[in-house]
Amino acid sequence: QVQLQESGPGLVKPSETISLTCSVSGASITTPYYHWTWIRQPAGKGLEWMADIDYDGSTLYDPSLRSHIHISRDTTRNQFFLQLTNVTPEDTAVYYCNVGHYWGQGTQVTVSS
Repeated sequence: QVQLQESGPGLVKPSETISLTCSVSGASITTPYYHWTWIRQPAGKGLEWMADIDYDGSTLYDPSLRSHIHISRDTTRNQFFLQLTNVTPEDTAVYYCNVGHYWGQGTQVTVSS
């Protein structure tokens, strides 16, 4: 049973840089062929895939977000991260980490002045 737990800053101001953490238990993030994903959902909208970091550290981004986000990991802590730069109110959403059919509970990020 894989468990994922997101954490993040909650309420932030526009133009800030924020970092989200996904803490993983029940599987190693270096397990072959696993794709570790960040997905977000703005209120009233659908799920938006943002980025993957694979078991070997390779990354894949939504091209429309590529200049705005960075995905990384810490294999010693079994965590992976999402950094968003220069956030705007359009980044307000619930952010989820995911692998296969396992999901975290999500963390709300609200961008407001």
